[in-house]
Amino acid sequence: MDKNKFAGKVALVTGATHGIGQASAVRLAAEGALVAFNHRPTSSPDETMRMINEAGGKGFPVSADVSDTDQCMRMLEETVKQGGRLDYIVSNAAINPRMKWDEITLDDYDLIMNTNLKSTWIICAEGAKQMIREGHGGSIVTMSSISAYVGAFDQTVYCATKAGILMMTKALALVLGEHGIRVNSILPGSIYTNMSLNHPGSDARRFAEKQSPLGRVGESAEVAGAVSFLLSDDSSYMTSAELLVDGGRVVNAEFNPFD
Repeated sequence: MDKNKFAGKVALVTGATHGIGQASAVRLAAEGALVAFNHRPTSSPDETMRMINEAGGKGFPVSADVSDTDQCMRMLEETVKQGGRLDYIVSNAAINPRMKWDEITLDDYDLIMNTNLKSTWIICAEGAKQMIREGHGGSIVTMSSISAYVGAFDQTVYCATKAGILMMTKALALVLGEHGIRVNSILPGSIYTNMSLNHPGSDARRFAEKQSPLGRVGESAEVAGAVSFLLSDDSSYMTSAELLVDGGRVVNAEFNPFD
């Protein structure tokens, strides 16, 4: 790991108190970025801060419920105020309440859409405007999912948000390229996080392992490695890309007649 990879750069990572967001914040800080890591007003940033310090990095918490437009805007303002600039965005925050399609209320729909899709638009679009004002380009990574491709019985609206994030990423890449801003998306598969159900020994874990050509679920740190790559100059000729980090799960998503 190169501790100077992102030296002098400022990154904003949303949904960073656990899972992929937390691993990404720690990875970027360990590689030299000053990381503004987002947490909900009701959650503590202490564990992420401890992990960043332990990795020898630097960061600061920025509080926001990303389903709220005003809080998203204030989070961006606070990031620039404390960091002095904005170079990278990792739009990761999301919710995935598992409900049958006919149990989802309009309030449920609005909350999932606002948290997952609308917040991605606000953070990426307003963050890009800040990068353009600063005049140095930048790199943005959105967090889609293999759920953009594969439906799930209890994730109907979640799947729609992840498909929307993927296409939004491509459209933003089209218009932001002239400003030196790259926009790419990661599509995780079965990753063990607190939002997933694939706990060790569970039926969900066994199913995920069976579906994966690698025979296992992924770890948040493995997705964070892809985040680091897409933000860095190692991917300097990549924009509008969709990067699967799923252990090959998506190729085995259809019914297997030999099973």
